[in-house]
Amino acid sequence: MNSDKKILIIEDDELMIKILTFILNKEGYQLSVIRDGLSAIEQLHTINPDMVITDLLLPYKSGLEVISFVKSNYKNKAIIALSALGEEEHSVSEAFKLGADDFIAKPFNPNELVLRVKRLLNH
Repeated sequence: MNSDKKILIIEDDELMIKILTFILNKEGYQLSVIRDGLSAIEQLHTINPDMVITDLLLPYKSGLEVISFVKSNYKNKAIIALSALGEEEHSVSEAFKLGADDFIAKPFNPNELVLRVKRLLNH
């Protein structure tokens, strides 16, 4: 199991939080959920996750600001950016420029999410 791996989910959509926690709990990951970018930045040090999965559109601080903060302060943390299909293409390329390791468009295939998470956490 993956019980030693911690993932921080930063997402403000309740349904998406339920989907992500259901999928990743089944895989045995330790999960923390934060619903806005500012709180995520403030609590990152305390939570100390191996991976951050962040939506790009968040209250208070955007997912892009979160990615930038994580990569500036914690180089070794894997980051997956989430965004609804049809949202700014520019935000996706910006997320990669800031250091996101992967991008998943919503809605996504649960198996694809699990594969991408495993790939990033095991490399």
